[in-house]
Formats: sequence, structure tokens, C-alpha cells
Amino acid sequence: MQSTLLSTILIYPIIGVFFLLVSPREDEFYIKKIALSFSLQTFVLVLVLWFLFDKSSPDFQFEESVNWLPSLGMNCRLGVDGFSVYFVVLTTFLVPFCLLTGWSSVTILQKEYCIAFLVLESCMLGVFLTLDILVFYIFFESVLIPMFVIVGIWGSRERKIRAAYQLFLYTLAGSLFLLLAIVLIYYQTGTTDIQILHEFTFSEERQIILWFAMFCSFAVKIPMIPVHIWLPEAHVEAPTAGSVILAGILLKLGGYGFLRLSMPLFPLASIYYTPLIFTLSLIGVVYASLTTLRQIDLKKIIAYSSVAHMAFVTLGLFTFNLQGVCGSILLMISHGIVSSALFLCIGVLYDRHKTRIVKYYGGLSRTMPLFSISFLLFTLGNLGLPGTSSFPGELLVLIGAFQVNKITSIIASSGMVLGGAYSIWLYNRVVFGQYKAAYIDTSADLNRREFWILTPLILCMFIFGIFPDIILEGLNATAIKFTCL
Repeated sequence: MQSTLLSTILIYPIIGVFFLLVSPREDEFYIKKIALSFSLQTFVLVLVLWFLFDKSSPDFQFEESVNWLPSLGMNCRLGVDGFSVYFVVLTTFLVPFCLLTGWSSVTILQKEYCIAFLVLESCMLGVFLTLDILVFYIFFESVLIPMFVIVGIWGSRERKIRAAYQLFLYTLAGSLFLLLAIVLIYYQTGTTDIQILHEFTFSEERQIILWFAMFCSFAVKIPMIPVHIWLPEAHVEAPTAGSVILAGILLKLGGYGFLRLSMPLFPLASIYYTPLIFTLSLIGVVYASLTTLRQIDLKKIIAYSSVAHMAFVTLGLFTFNLQGVCGSILLMISHGIVSSALFLCIGVLYDRHKTRIVKYYGGLSRTMPLFSISFLLFTLGNLGLPGTSSFPGELLVLIGAFQVNKITSIIASSGMVLGGAYSIWLYNRVVFGQYKAAYIDTSADLNRREFWILTPLILCMFIFGIFPDIILEGLNATAIKFTCL
């Protein structure tokens, strides 16, 4: 079973797509059950992978090889290590919530909606499982197609087409540089296998060129300032499930690209460009946090806070020490849980009142107590309160940055203060104050489906915050390789 476990996980959502294609369009409940069933079964397979994974080994495990383009001598290799296994778990964990979120809110093209999310799941899994940089690029860009469809068709407002094109063109334009870098690597080495490339040494001049080409792609995906404009627009126009998967997984592809390609393949260039990364990260932490305070749209507030959190991530990655790298990955996983949950909470409000403007809300603690408690817990997670999953990640990043540059660490720590400011500001405006009956006629609290969607996310947020070693014990063996760069 272990010899084919990764390929089974990769193609299982596609098998679900074939079942959906032959299902009658009229029976929407049957279609939703099929999609949810295959997403849950994929998650169970990934849990098996997680339990069988040897957390003490820094090597790739469960490796498989598929003969791909044999005329060029290329094999498509699959494998997971201490980094990728957690992103695989996070991906399959969030997709069922996305399908449940659209259970009643999606009223058109339900069949295509489920197909788009299963295809998107398979593409995201391909990014984390492949050990070939060309196949990595194919999956890396393939996620744009279902995401473009999700935003363009099931988006919530009239600007959704513009937002979909902005998402697609911004990220595609940046990734063209990644493709050029892959062509140059293959021209020089004759292979695209990541494990073989790890043993190859590029000249310093070549590393500087290739690293920057990849940086243009990964910086847009994260996104880093100043190439972040597409993200708030995409979040605002996307359906709730689209925002969940965009914040939970797609923003992590850039950070994962740095970990998988840029840092191990081009160590000299990574050190050379560290001042650039630190500068952009500090600007991102401060500027994005201040910009968040000015927003009036609920989704834009969470979107800009995501830019600030991802700036923390890039800061930690390029400290090249164990604390910084492990803290960045832990923060990415935590952000995938907390930010996704905040978008789900905002989706709850939008489903009832059809607005995301902050000034129309107030006093919801009186009419929506369960929602108010859930929103409070995730707000505390977003600001990095001790006991939540964001705290150990942010703390490790700051410790790692302090070892490298004390001034950088001090400036970055201001992001935690500003994060508390905009998080508390948002919660105060929405939940406390005067109930605005002129704008909100009736308020219904969380229903049973929404309650059981948010509960596992609350549990994960506190479990990983109190017991971060659940994740860190699998990261240490792999992350220690980056301390030698």
C-alpha cells in the first residue's frame, strides 16, 4: 500500500470528478454527497500517510516514480518530507469545509462547483507531492484554472470577472519567469529531478539570476508587497469557500516554493538576496497592518492581515536558523486554519445580510451569541494570543530574526501590536455597540452545519497552540538542513 499511497492520494479527487460527471444534474443533494465523500476519503488517506510518516527522518518518504517523457529521460517522482506532509494534511482538511460551506449558499451550477473544488484539490496536492520541478510548475499553474472559474462564476458581486482576471494574469505573469528558470536549469543540468539537482552546484552568477526569476513567481503567490494588489480584490469577489481555499492553501504555495526550490538549490543567492527579503518583509508587516486599520470591508480586513502574516513567514524563512524556519512553517499552517475560519465567519454574516461593510454591523452579541464566541476565538488566534496556534509560530520567527538582526526583529515585533489593534477594532465594531436594526432586520445565530464546520477549526487552533510539538517534531529533522546554508 505504501508504494502507491501518494499516487492514490493525488488521483483520488479526480476519480470523484469522474463520478460527478456521470451523475444526473437534477439530483443536487446526491452530487454534493459524492463530492464530500471523496474529499473526506482523501483526507482519511492523508491521515494514514501522516501516521506512517517517520518524523525523525529528514529524507523524502513514500517515494514513487512514474515514467514521464521517457524520450527526454524524465521521470515524474513523488515524495513527502517533513515540510510537505503538513501542507498535504492541511489541504485535504480544508476542502471538505469548502464543500460544506457551499452546501446551501451555492444555487447555480452545483455540479460544476463540486468538480472545480475536487480538481483544485488534486492540483494543490500535486504541488506538494511532486519531486520534479517541471511537474511542480505544471501543478503550480494549474491551480489558477479552477480558482479562476470559482471566482468568476460563483463570486458575490458584479466585479467578480475583473477580480478573476486580475488573479489569473498577475500570478501567471510572475510564473513565466519560473518557467524560464526551469528551462535554463534543464539546459545546464539535463534533469529536472529535485533530488538530483540538490547535488548539483550552480555558479554564484547563475544562482543570482535563477533565484530572482523564481522570486518573481513566488513573491506574487505569497503575495509580497508591492505585488499584492490582486489578493484583496480576489478575496472580496470570491465566494466564501473560494476565500477559504485562497487564504488557507494558495497563499502558502509561494512560501513552499522558497522552501522546496529557491533555498536548497541556490543557497548563495538566497544569502545574497536576504537583505531584499528582510526589507520587503518589514514593509509588508508594517504597511499591510496599517492598511488593514483603514479598511471598511470585512473581507479586505482579513485579506490585508494575511499579507502581514505572510510577511512574517518570509522573514522567518530567510533567517536560515532552526527557529526561524520552523516558526515560519508553523505560522503558515496556523494561518491556514485561523484565516480560513475568519473568512467562514464573514461568510456567515454575508449569507444572512448580503453586506460586508463594517458600519452596517454592531451589537451582534445580543442576537448571535454562538457566532460572537466563535468570532472572538478566531480573532484572538489572528492576533497571536498565547495558547493559540499563531503564537508559537510568531514567537519562533521573532527569536530567529533576533539571532540574525536585532533591529529587524524589533521592527517586526510591531506587527504583533498592530495585529492586536486591527483585530480588536474589527471585533468591537461588529459584535459590541448598538444593534443597528435599520440595516439588519433579523439575525439568526449559527445553524448546526455552520457550528460543526467551525468547531474542528477551533479545536485545531488551540491544540496546535498548546502542543506545537505535534507539528514541530516533524519539522526539526528537515529544517535543520537549512541552518547549514
